[in-house]
Amino acid sequence: MKSLSQMLRIVFALATGLSLLASACGEAGKAQVVLAQSEKPRQTSPTASESALTEAAAGNNAFAFGLYQAIRGGEGNLFYSPYSISLALAMTYAGARGETEKQMAEALHFTLPQEALHPAFNALDLQLAQPPQTDEGFQLRTANSLWGQKDFTFRAEYLDLLAENYGAGLRLVDFKDDAARQQARSAINAWVSAQTEDKIKELLAKGILTQDTRLVLANAIYFKAEWEKHFYGTQDDVFTLLDGATVVVPIMTNRLVVPYADGEGYQAVAIPYKGSRMQMVVLLPDEGQFDAFEQTLDGERFSAILQALQPTDVKVYLPKFDYDASLELKPALSDMGMPDAFDWQRADFSGMTGERDLVLSHVVHKAFVAVDEEGTEAAAATGVVAEIVSMPFLMRVDHPFLFVIRDAETGAILFVGRVLDPTK
Repeated sequence: MKSLSQMLRIVFALATGLSLLASACGEAGKAQVVLAQSEKPRQTSPTASESALTEAAAGNNAFAFGLYQAIRGGEGNLFYSPYSISLALAMTYAGARGETEKQMAEALHFTLPQEALHPAFNALDLQLAQPPQTDEGFQLRTANSLWGQKDFTFRAEYLDLLAENYGAGLRLVDFKDDAARQQARSAINAWVSAQTEDKIKELLAKGILTQDTRLVLANAIYFKAEWEKHFYGTQDDVFTLLDGATVVVPIMTNRLVVPYADGEGYQAVAIPYKGSRMQMVVLLPDEGQFDAFEQTLDGERFSAILQALQPTDVKVYLPKFDYDASLELKPALSDMGMPDAFDWQRADFSGMTGERDLVLSHVVHKAFVAVDEEGTEAAAATGVVAEIVSMPFLMRVDHPFLFVIRDAETGAILFVGRVLDPTK
């Protein structure tokens, strides 16, 4: 039986930022970093069928709400990127074997076999990277990186798969030496910070990396979009919290003809960003119904809500908000059915090294979101827009709500959030 000290560890790091576009990123920090890139280029025309791409997106969406149910018991606002988490965990899954591989597939809703899954993720990522018909006010980017122990051997097949499907090379650093390890942590954090325009400044806190760390997988997703039609008329108003207390927040207004539903126990509206490809779906449970609605929210119910949406003249009152979120996902992922990946006696990532000598020790996720009149993370602006005379439906988002940012073309969910208090 291996002792814990004999079992080397992977730290799985993940960052998500909604922010202004970062400039091209180079290696940062004082760590001596050598790039061990596979000679194989990224496949820009992956052999993934349309049905495989659809299946990968559907699995991501099922995982999005499965994860929501696993973490919703915590207090306060929530925000995370299921797409970013799925993408980076897929890089880990590529090296999983045996029962570890089976558990990860079930927990992450990876229904495609390995040989089809990774090209499908590549195709989905490349499609998302394509700008809409008008890219004005719209930017989306994902970035992947691997940071490995400089004297540790990784299988060439594993590195080739990551290079071909995720565009990720292996940066070689030293986790064994105390000083070098801190420099490596600084370099990884600087890479994440550059990808998210300094919104995620310290993904890896002190103490997460140890002398047993051998691999860090990092993924960053960047999204910025302006509303198709800017909000206006912002003024302070009352927002009622779950316990009945109230806070005063700036609430902005928009009148739109957009997909809208007034269902049993909820209202929902899909607010488009410029180009109409991306949209924010706001889910507003009736007052007093938040817990009941949240408990039943899964991929199937979300799909039913999307199908119920119909073009409607609606006047939306939406609070401005910005907040960040930090999650340690190891407990949630274990509860969702993949405990072996974190168990040093049972973890099998032999697809990475040829040996069963790696185990996941942490899955950390940080995210930032800001929503205002212009869109996401943009300067505040107030405008006056002429309205038609007829009376619209009203959707006053003045109590706790949920929101989903999705790509209407592929159906992929990029972000999921819960706002219990816009002032936090």
